[in-house]
Amino acid sequence: MLRQIAFIAIVTALSALSCKKGGNTGNTDVAPTNLTVNAVVSTDNSGNVAFTAAATNAVTYEFGYGNGIFELVPSGKVTYKYPATGTYTVNVIAKSATGKTISKSIQVTVTVGLSLIFSDEFNTPGAPDATKWGYDIGNGSNGWGNEEKQYYTNRTDNAVVQNGVLRIVLKKENFSGFNYTSARLLTANKFSFKYGIVEARAKLPAGGGTWPAIWSLGANIGSVGWPACGEIDIMEHKGNDLNRIFGTLHYPGRSGGSADGSSRIISNATTEFHIYKVEWTAASIKIYVDDVLYHTVANSNAIPFNHNFFLIMNVAMGGTFGGAIDPNFTEAAMEVDYIRVYQ
Repeated sequence: MLRQIAFIAIVTALSALSCKKGGNTGNTDVAPTNLTVNAVVSTDNSGNVAFTAAATNAVTYEFGYGNGIFELVPSGKVTYKYPATGTYTVNVIAKSATGKTISKSIQVTVTVGLSLIFSDEFNTPGAPDATKWGYDIGNGSNGWGNEEKQYYTNRTDNAVVQNGVLRIVLKKENFSGFNYTSARLLTANKFSFKYGIVEARAKLPAGGGTWPAIWSLGANIGSVGWPACGEIDIMEHKGNDLNRIFGTLHYPGRSGGSADGSSRIISNATTEFHIYKVEWTAASIKIYVDDVLYHTVANSNAIPFNHNFFLIMNVAMGGTFGGAIDPNFTEAAMEVDYIRVYQ
């Protein structure tokens, strides 16, 4: 009798265990809980923030850094480098194996100290620094594609450093079959960069038809062509539309006459120095004059502004943008006090 009772007890216990195990099969799809997000902001002004996210039943985490950039982080631990000073709302989504989620947002305030990675202060008289600047020569294809009337040279008659400024001089003169000469300086094959702040202090030329520009082209133009390489016009000005400053982006679908740009009226563009600037990050491209923002484009992988670019400065004459040329024009110059690139 005792042996029978013992046998019944064992069977009952095994049956209970079996029921308990089978009861868990419908309980595996559990949403994450107890999400915590911590951030440690670097004190060296590098922009680095170390994030740690943790949640019960989570297998991966999606971070939205508050500037349009998102990243999937399976471990929940990641260090992100912010490109610019600011206060950002960071959103973290914790996900279970079956896709159930929980989210949490925190704010981080980041200070980013910029480093000067390129500059020309134009303090050495004579020809522009050959270690920094090269030249486009001639009139290009159909006036550089714009029906421009000038012939670009590498003479100090057209580009020279004097009295602490670079002077790019547009002249009316007969030269190589053209009626005007000027210069187009560029850092191609000498300096290029991806993201940063470009700032130039310049005084612009006057006269109908003059077309000064400070701009940048994708360094891959030789392999992909224009506008696939991308173009950032930090400053353009028309002598026929005095004091209106243009800031423009060119890329596939938005180039030439349908480019992505805006303009702003300032005072004394041709008689006083002003500061022309672009802030370029993975999230946006912002164009300023005298620290006033007047054009913003959201950056993404859909447009060609996530690779290296080089700098260009020139003064053109006439063409599709410069327009009608004043018959009394003889000479004018764009004077550049400095150009600097920060990251």
